[in-house]
Amino acid sequence: MNLAYYWYEAAHAFARPARTVSSAAQYAFRSPVNPLSHTAYGRTISAACEIFERTTRRYPKPAFDFGTVEIEGRQVTVRERVISEEPFCRLIHFERPGVRSTQPKLLIVAPMSGHHATLLRGTAEAFLKTHDVYITDWLDASGVPMSAGVFDLDDYIDYVIAMLRQLGPDVHVMGVCQPAVPVIAAVARMEAMGDPAAPRSMILMGGPIDTRENPTEVNKLAQERGIAWFRRHCITKVPFTRPGFMREVYPGFLQLSGFMAMNLDRHVTAHQNMFRHLVSGDGDSAEKHRIFYDEYLAVMDLTAEFYLQTVEQVFVEQSLPRGGLMHRGERVDLSAVRNTALMTVEGERDDISGVGQTRAAQTLCSRIPEDMRDHYLQLGVGHYGVFNGKRFVDEIAPRIRAFIEKVEARHKGPVHARVSGRSRTHARGGLAVVA
Repeated sequence: MNLAYYWYEAAHAFARPARTVSSAAQYAFRSPVNPLSHTAYGRTISAACEIFERTTRRYPKPAFDFGTVEIEGRQVTVRERVISEEPFCRLIHFERPGVRSTQPKLLIVAPMSGHHATLLRGTAEAFLKTHDVYITDWLDASGVPMSAGVFDLDDYIDYVIAMLRQLGPDVHVMGVCQPAVPVIAAVARMEAMGDPAAPRSMILMGGPIDTRENPTEVNKLAQERGIAWFRRHCITKVPFTRPGFMREVYPGFLQLSGFMAMNLDRHVTAHQNMFRHLVSGDGDSAEKHRIFYDEYLAVMDLTAEFYLQTVEQVFVEQSLPRGGLMHRGERVDLSAVRNTALMTVEGERDDISGVGQTRAAQTLCSRIPEDMRDHYLQLGVGHYGVFNGKRFVDEIAPRIRAFIEKVEARHKGPVHARVSGRSRTHARGGLAVVA
């Protein structure tokens, strides 16, 4: 049995006394009543203690905590409300009392890839002024008791379909990174069934639709190792200290270790810079570091069945672009997508989902009319920059809003009738679809 989780828990237990001493020393050397706190020596000791404490702590799940947002010249309170809850996911609605209900509905499907949904805080915030925003809040598998059963890729697709039915049919869905595959699969299954709740559009961002295109080191590793290696080395059982005791999981700390190893020099440099900022008294720069890493280092566990099925189907077998992905015994046929508009977004420097992997959806969804498609390649950004940061806010988000506005405008003209899973457009200036 893989004992990684138990060693991880033991390491935290052994480090606890040292962390306590370090925190006490940090408090002593940063206290204004201590004369040494005003010296370079005191600031150096305090900075070293903080770096040690931060690199050995457990990071709790962050909060969205939007507070207020300015809409049409006034400050509006943003409230989080859970509108549905399943064993492995909650659906959160960011309510804004007093804001007109005619704004387009946007469902953001957050990645289930080791980080919490709050990693997309900046993504959601970019649309709060103009859209009625919902987000999936996936739960840490180590906190889900065994009695809740299993959760695999089929269940993930089921969850997305259920949420779209709850919010649809006038909803737009956004899949960021990993969810690109289950989101497009859910839409394809709904379209194939003639489901009237199929979304008006889907926006896929930095997702592994076809990992044969421009494969990254992540893709190559999956191909080289095979599924048996991942089961042997990445899967362990939740220890008795957690509610999910004995559940097989892919621990979040392993995923985080892999991500950090890909850019280890960058993370080491970031912590070195934070140390220097603390010593020099540059509190603003140090706080930016804290905010980023409080989010980045907060991780969650994935169920083993979901993780292994995703690795096998998406990265090893590449089942979706090859036409072999199945959902509940039915083939996921992307040519069934005809009524849902499609936008794909990629980052030039993305080292997780290479350029072309997300855009492949444009070719695979062959029956979507040309005027219902859009693709955007953002220059100068990596994977994280596809959905967060200044360029996302200034350049990517406005294009997504324009795309949604275009789809909304066209839906105001035509009257859509669905007959036996097929859609026809009637009346004036309508959305061009193939009957």
